[in-house]
Amino acid sequence: MDTSAQTKPAASAHAAHAQPTATDPALDISATAGPAVAVAERFGTALAAGDLKTVEALLAPEVLILETGGAERTRAEYMSHHAISDAKFLKGSHHQLKRRIARSAGDLAWIGSESELHASKDGKPVTLLSTETMVLRKTGADWRIVHIHWSSRPKKAK
Repeated sequence: MDTSAQTKPAASAHAAHAQPTATDPALDISATAGPAVAVAERFGTALAAGDLKTVEALLAPEVLILETGGAERTRAEYMSHHAISDAKFLKGSHHQLKRRIARSAGDLAWIGSESELHASKDGKPVTLLSTETMVLRKTGADWRIVHIHWSSRPKKAK
């Protein structure tokens, strides 16, 4: 991932609330997709915390990550470069999940998320509208991320 304010990961990290509030995200997650969503959330939390060992463990070796017109075609390629800069960018940010839909069929699941990311770029606050699509595959008892697509843009002031 590049470090421009234009595109950053949605981070997938969302703390569940005990009771719904007006700021809770709109969630539409099928029961069978729940375990895959938990993996996506672990990935986002680990990335934001700089826990690259967990990030690596949750990605399939053949993961394809698309962003800003570019591609990283393996876990090794992502871990050797962009994972480090993504973790650095996300460390001081605040992620607010707005919407999420998730479905699964057999050994595949997909998750679509829309978020706001509040961060700092060149010492100035920036709010990004971010979308993320993940595809996960179940191998044995474990879900692994096989595809991520991140897209973000600055939020327009009202």
